[in-house]
Amino acid sequence: MRVKLSTMPTTDETGDATRRTWLASERTWLAWVRTGFTSTAVAVGIGRIVPELSDVTRWPFAVVGMGYAALGIALLVYGLVRRREVEAAIARGEYAPAGDLALIAFVTFAAVLGIASGALILVT
Repeated sequence: MRVKLSTMPTTDETGDATRRTWLASERTWLAWVRTGFTSTAVAVGIGRIVPELSDVTRWPFAVVGMGYAALGIALLVYGLVRRREVEAAIARGEYAPAGDLALIAFVTFAAVLGIASGALILVT
């Protein structure tokens, strides 16, 4: 179906910017979900699949796998909390910056897991 440009509904610049902001917030929420699910998939891979495919001591892989699982759950929960904060701020016409403490915690935890994963690769 073709629509003439003159018959399309128009929005003002502010309304269009708000719509784009809501859509950006939704994309960010989906990124938190994707990252959480990816971390969970890595947990299954490193904690269960790798030890099954190779002759290695299982417990270090299980510990690191549980770390990735915990990271995945934390990312999903924080993503939901963050989405609610951002959407409330958008509704008020404000900006809600991310908390430095949460971001530092995620980076630190991910770095520790990365180092542990690298250690497992070097040792096995």
